[in-house]
Amino acid sequence: MITLRRVESDADLLQWIAVRRRVLPDEPAATVDQMRALEAPDRLLLLADLDGELAGSGLADRSDTGGGFVAPRVLPEHRRCRVGNALLERLLEHVRACDFDSAVAHAAGPGAIAFALRHGFVESDREVEQVRVVGAEEPEAPTYDGVHFMSVTEDATLLERAYAVASQGYADLSLAAGGITIPLERWLRDEATLPGGSIVALVGDRVVGYAGLLAWNDDETRAENGLTAVDREWRRRGLATALKRRQLTWASANGIRELVTWTQTGNEGMRSVNEGLGYVTRTVSLRMRRELVPGARGQ
Repeated sequence: MITLRRVESDADLLQWIAVRRRVLPDEPAATVDQMRALEAPDRLLLLADLDGELAGSGLADRSDTGGGFVAPRVLPEHRRCRVGNALLERLLEHVRACDFDSAVAHAAGPGAIAFALRHGFVESDREVEQVRVVGAEEPEAPTYDGVHFMSVTEDATLLERAYAVASQGYADLSLAAGGITIPLERWLRDEATLPGGSIVALVGDRVVGYAGLLAWNDDETRAENGLTAVDREWRRRGLATALKRRQLTWASANGIRELVTWTQTGNEGMRSVNEGLGYVTRTVSLRMRRELVPGARGQ
């Protein structure tokens, strides 16, 4: 028997996080407090039990690129028991009820991709995970004429001041991802969770570049690159490389031994920057999309 239940208590959240850690061991997991901060009317978290035993989890929410987002996750030992089907049906029901006209999901690996295709999803984009092993003594970054670099730790106002450059970066992903809008409140909450490794490039008082670094909550030796963005007038001058070299130096000095970053189709320029800094590809994840009839069940 498959039973679906909404996540409500902190104990439920811990179970949900535990499923994510097992299904996505190479991605960071949020804390309970961080999960609580994300609660919203469009957001639904589920747990799935199979014969009374925890078997999977589900997430439905608003997508950054418009429409809904769904993520059914099933523990390996409970796959091929229709748990994923049950989760996906309930998640799609939720996004339809929110009047979204489409749903997107991520699929990495043959099994996940086949599951998505069977349920009417088609590939719309690809995301590439790149990984950099951080040495114990990464070299100091060379100077960059005319530009001053500071971390968010040195001046907490820099994160908000970098939002304009970040907005340019998000806007320029629109051809590949369909347009992304991150509100300022969310930017301030989610970016630069490792402020010492989040670097801002300034010309005088003007912010011309930003590279964020995000904490890996359950492993202090790993971190995730957040957004890297450069003012349009300063692109193709090596500034993104200069920002990320300074991140590597900081990471090395602070015990971080692996950096992980994701880039999308259409962002080959940043992928090339990463490769030049020694990042290698580990995973390719397909972004899958399905058109929906809002409010209609079973379609």
